[in-house]
Amino acid sequence: MAFKRSILLLIGCISLLLGVIGIFLPLLPTVPFILLASFCFARSSERLHQWLMTHPWFAEALRDWESKRAIRKGLKRKAYLATTLSFTVSIIIVPLLWVKLMLCCMLMALLLYLRQVPELED
Repeated sequence: MAFKRSILLLIGCISLLLGVIGIFLPLLPTVPFILLASFCFARSSERLHQWLMTHPWFAEALRDWESKRAIRKGLKRKAYLATTLSFTVSIIIVPLLWVKLMLCCMLMALLLYLRQVPELED
């Protein structure tokens, strides 16, 4: 049991780090990593889970997701904007046509997925 908790704690810490890096790096998704960190911390470290659930950047969105499996309208708009901007920058920078096409497909898939996520009023 301790081994499982240690693995979940390690995965949670790595996910949190990747999520924070994803705030600044295009193409590295923030939300899935933060959700994974929350999941792992809930099963491995009550202290880290509480810290994440009360963190000013993530707390409200995590609570909404945990309790209602939905995100606020304003946050969804920000996700659309940040996703589109980061992919657009990447598409402009990348010189290979096949990579540009792949990025366009990834962008469309991500925007379609985001569209399916239920919304809460702000």
